[in-house]
Formats: sequence, structure tokens, C-alpha cells
Amino acid sequence: MTSTETRADRFARELTELKISDPSAGRSGLWLKAGVVLMICGPALALVAFFLSHNTSDALVQRDAIIVALIGIAVGIMGSAVYLRYSITGFLRFWMARQAYDFAELDRRITEQAPPS
Repeated sequence: MTSTETRADRFARELTELKISDPSAGRSGLWLKAGVVLMICGPALALVAFFLSHNTSDALVQRDAIIVALIGIAVGIMGSAVYLRYSITGFLRFWMARQAYDFAELDRRITEQAPPS
């Protein structure tokens, strides 16, 4: 470590040495987008089913619309779960790397302050 290297530079260097994948790239970004799309499509599907059931007096069509609305609600909940899972994963991956760095820094400080045996 050079004397001009800041703590942030050292953290960034050690983060690349750990080879932790970037949470904004790759499949996790795709899953985040898919979760958002599902969160939007689910309530939209339920809203379409609501209007479909109210524009007819046929009981069979109304029951089909109820099923479509329930599927829309399930899709919205599933999209929320997918989005939450992948957004928390990205945060926790960075948090774990930060904790590892802080513990290594603490260990280095303690060993420097320890009296020679």
C-alpha cells in the first residue's frame, strides 16, 4: 500500500481483488427489470379483468374475469418478490464486502498497536 493511497482507493482495489460480481450487471439486472414489469402488469391485468366482468351480464364470463383478476394479483405479488429479492441481494453483497474490509482494517490496526512479544 502506498502512502498516497486513500482508504476509499484501497477498498475499491480490494473489492476488485475479491472478484465480487457487480450487482448492477448481468442476470440480476435482468431479474430486477422483470420484477418491475411483473409489478406493473399484475395490477393492469386485474384492472382489465375488473372492467371485463362489469361489461357483461353473463355469469360464465364474469367468473373467467375473476380468475384473470386473481392471476393478475398473483403476478403482481410475484413481481414484487422478485424485485425485492434481487435488490436486497445487490445491497447485501456490497454490505458483506464492506464488513470484510472493515474487519480486516480493524485487525490491521489492532496488530499494529499490539506490543511485541
